[in-house]
Amino acid sequence: MTDLVVNGRPLRFAMDPATPLLWALRDAANLTGSKYGCGNGDCGACMVLVDGAALRSCLVSLADAEGREIVTIEGLSRDRSHPVQQALVAQGAIQCGYCTPGIAITAAALLARNPDPSKAEILTAIPNLCRCGVYPRLIAAVQQAARIARRAERVEGAPPPGIDPADAAQAVPALRPAKD
Repeated sequence: MTDLVVNGRPLRFAMDPATPLLWALRDAANLTGSKYGCGNGDCGACMVLVDGAALRSCLVSLADAEGREIVTIEGLSRDRSHPVQQALVAQGAIQCGYCTPGIAITAAALLARNPDPSKAEILTAIPNLCRCGVYPRLIAAVQQAARIARRAERVEGAPPPGIDPADAAQAVPALRPAKD
């Protein structure tokens, strides 16, 4: 048995201690925001915060994570109020979305240790691969997230926090198919 704190909740995993943290989170904890991309640590789609550091969960075993604090994209902010989430949306830095959770986690870790990173620092700190090529918008989003976190800017274009995702996509009565 492996004990971790995941998104603020103590969890016990009855899995082989050699199991990659990614699979424990996805398969046992049903936290599917972290994605499997390459399995060898090159892409960053599986990034999670481990004691505040962005790590590739495909390379961290359950045994290595024992007793540590894990934060997944689901734990970053459920209401989309984290400055990185707000800025990624506001800057249009999300295309297909596959890499977005890993990028958001990596950017959050960067901003936690450097509240005003330069473009060069952002490029160095965020090694994540994005097949859609959002890099220019990603840099702008991280810079905007830094300003939001410092309360030097407010986001107008991103969805307001506090909207339950279930309420965000409801069928409009006029658009429902007519019954015969």
